[in-house]
Amino acid sequence: MLYELLYPLRNTSGWLGFLNVLRYVPFRIIAATITALLISFFVAPWFIRELQRKQIGQVVRDDGPVSHQAKSGTPTMGGALILVSVLVPTVLWSDPRNVFVWATAAVTVGYGVIGYLDDYLKIRLRNPKGLAGRYKLMGQFLIGGAALSYVFLAKKHVPEDWWAIRTHLGVPFLAFHKHPIVVPIAIYLPFTVMVVVAMSNAVNLTDGLDGLAIGPVMINAGTYLVWAYLAGATLGIANVSQRFVVARYLDIPAVENLGELSIYCGAIVGAGMGFLWYNTYPAQVFMGDVGALSLGGGLGMCAIFTKNELLSIVLGGVFFVEAVSVLVQVTSYKLTKKRIFLMAPIHHHFEKKGWAEPKIIVRFWIISILLALISLSSLKLR
Repeated sequence: MLYELLYPLRNTSGWLGFLNVLRYVPFRIIAATITALLISFFVAPWFIRELQRKQIGQVVRDDGPVSHQAKSGTPTMGGALILVSVLVPTVLWSDPRNVFVWATAAVTVGYGVIGYLDDYLKIRLRNPKGLAGRYKLMGQFLIGGAALSYVFLAKKHVPEDWWAIRTHLGVPFLAFHKHPIVVPIAIYLPFTVMVVVAMSNAVNLTDGLDGLAIGPVMINAGTYLVWAYLAGATLGIANVSQRFVVARYLDIPAVENLGELSIYCGAIVGAGMGFLWYNTYPAQVFMGDVGALSLGGGLGMCAIFTKNELLSIVLGGVFFVEAVSVLVQVTSYKLTKKRIFLMAPIHHHFEKKGWAEPKIIVRFWIISILLALISLSSLKLR
């Protein structure tokens, strides 16, 4: 919004010439990150007090670790603050007409509404189950499917270079253009919806310890920020055939204006840092499903638009392992009546083994940083 309102006012020879800086995506990434951090950091104390006043507290599972019983009543639904902290800077500093930005923001908001309903029912009914799983999945598929269908099927509203590669599947550590894998749209579109829904629920499953989920979320968002910026980076060359020098050199998808999505990613990093100040162990506020589902959905959209659907398994390895541990546990118990882990998701398994909560959190962060570095190395290892 600020970009749209202020950039046309620039005059390079007059006192408004400084507004020319708004044309540069890196400046707006930094501005969005700082704006999100300040909103999240300074609004959080008031927000936490309001949650306490309205008695919006966490409902803890009876079969969970004994140490978690003390967390009952801790303010939850802090993800609503994260949503505001992400969306406001995104609207302020990015091009609101950019199809990648608004589609990602739409999924973020839509999944946030689903998460809000889930959290509300948990608190209202004093039941940790919340909204039935089938209704959550139905809503996620509908919202994700609608947003992605528009981007994949509305040709006149998307960049031409995106349309040309929209069904190309990016394979980690393989050159995108030298080894193209083209998937029929009838298969590829449902696949992308599955990626977004899976990422959303994987982040939600990871959100079980103080600060455990928000750390990898910021790391993932920072990595997608780099990918989106490089994919849309230009050198200001007028000749379109020579414009995407960086992307072509790295042999990654070159999509006009995809760099605007990096502003959204920067907002997630900033909002996450501000929220982590209050969410770090021992947490003063929990993210809740309103935050976990929405942030996971947003990361899934970033994976789709940067053509990193498969690489997201590596980058989001912490989320992937958490989700798989639940699937393995449930499947094993249904088939054999035996449990593979002491408790699922897997972070609870380590709690049951006697690991201190801060140790689990920091070690998972370290693993997430390592996976992000491996993912970024694929920019050159092709």
